[in-house]
Amino acid sequence: MSSAASTNAASLSLDGYEVWFLTGSQHLYGEEVLKQVADQSRQIADTLNAASDVPVRLVWKPVLTDSDAIRRTALEANAADNVIGVTAWMHTFSPAKMWIHGLDALRKPLLHLHTQANVELPWSDIDFDFMNLNQAAHGDREFGYIQARLGVPRKTVVGHASNPEVARQVGVWERAAAGWAAVRSLKLTRFGDNMRNVAVTEGDKTEAELRFGVSVNTWSVNELADAVHAASEADVDALVAEYEELYDVVPELRKGADRHDSLRYGARIELGLRSFLEANGSAAFTTSFEDLGALRQLPGLAVQRLMADGYGFGAEGDWKTAVLVRAAKVMGSGLPGGASLMEDYTYHLVPGSEKILGAHMLEVCPSLTTSRPSLEIHPLGIGGKEDPVRLVFDTDPGAGVVVALSDMRDRFRLVANSVDVVALDEPLPNLPVARALWQPKPDFATSAAAWLTAGAAHHTVLSTAVGAEAFEDFAEMAQTELLLIDEDTTLGQFKKEIRWNQAYYKLAGGL
Repeated sequence: MSSAASTNAASLSLDGYEVWFLTGSQHLYGEEVLKQVADQSRQIADTLNAASDVPVRLVWKPVLTDSDAIRRTALEANAADNVIGVTAWMHTFSPAKMWIHGLDALRKPLLHLHTQANVELPWSDIDFDFMNLNQAAHGDREFGYIQARLGVPRKTVVGHASNPEVARQVGVWERAAAGWAAVRSLKLTRFGDNMRNVAVTEGDKTEAELRFGVSVNTWSVNELADAVHAASEADVDALVAEYEELYDVVPELRKGADRHDSLRYGARIELGLRSFLEANGSAAFTTSFEDLGALRQLPGLAVQRLMADGYGFGAEGDWKTAVLVRAAKVMGSGLPGGASLMEDYTYHLVPGSEKILGAHMLEVCPSLTTSRPSLEIHPLGIGGKEDPVRLVFDTDPGAGVVVALSDMRDRFRLVANSVDVVALDEPLPNLPVARALWQPKPDFATSAAAWLTAGAAHHTVLSTAVGAEAFEDFAEMAQTELLLIDEDTTLGQFKKEIRWNQAYYKLAGGL
């Protein structure tokens, strides 16, 4: 986080979060067995907590052996703001009817961990005492039935807690749960409205608050302009000095040069925007080049730096993408890579080497690069304001995912495409914006046709920190449709999935 940032609603820290670790059993086997269940379930929780891939602490809870205790635990988890989910494991045989009221009451994300205390069977020593104690293969099947019977959204992870793949899957789910928690409490500030005549950036904000929890409201851009113009000269001086330390500032923007005042105004926008969002408790926002009011520049540099600090952002009033950017920021906290607003701009269509060039007018987050960005000023060509300052860089190569959120009238739809971000074939000396180049999976033609068939948006979040699995878990928590385009996608099957989903979500919505 930059030195200009202070404590705000856009914090990316996962340190304050908890996931409760619940273990199911019953009194049938006696108190000594229950003591062993408790000891062994603590060991499982400790093993996962020691794994580097598990970012949120699992808090062990006393073994649950009756319906009322299960229900009260679910209600306590619901009421605790720092609890982002629960992990449940049936160590022995926990009759599933005991879990009905608790699962019905639970409103936090659920992970079903299907594991056991031992890795290997004790072949020469195994007896019925051992069998009575180690019945996860029995109890978890009972638990799986009641989850399915009640239609409980959950993720199921199978394997011993010491298996790195188990820890990885648990960690991905925890990151999705953290993103979900961030969205559930998200305040989103829109400065102005959507770009005129654009369809996909529209959406039902009331339904979004019901479905996702995000509160989306609008302020006049001139209220932002007032905050921008109230920034002190001393604060501007300090922020400009920070820019000169962090970035390669082009000569015309340096102190004493002809365009230094433009850089100072860019700093003024950051100070005003940051203070406005902090005062409003907002962790996401939108702007529009068609509604700039008294602002002299379209916010570019300020937006890039705020995204780098964890804020969600959507251009042209696209609040749905701002929600996704914020979720992706939290999900990727502490991981290499980043997340940013992105837009598919143009293609490289050489057969066998097709690629997508993504960018935006100004607003691509520098978390996508480990290189030192260049701080530049260039004409924008739209918006009718002064030339804006912006950071220019190439996104680091690596695996990534682009995700869009669309309002389909009767439901929201997430569409995700797994991609490989690649290095530029050649430099782009005349394209003065931050950019990314990627090859979509399974191939360009299938990916683009599937994206268009799904009605997915042209604004996306590009994440190079978390992949498609995190968004699959997020969609399960949100009970929201997700269409995944990856290496296994065929267009024919994808079209069938869309048709099946239309029926399913209409039926599910009516139940």
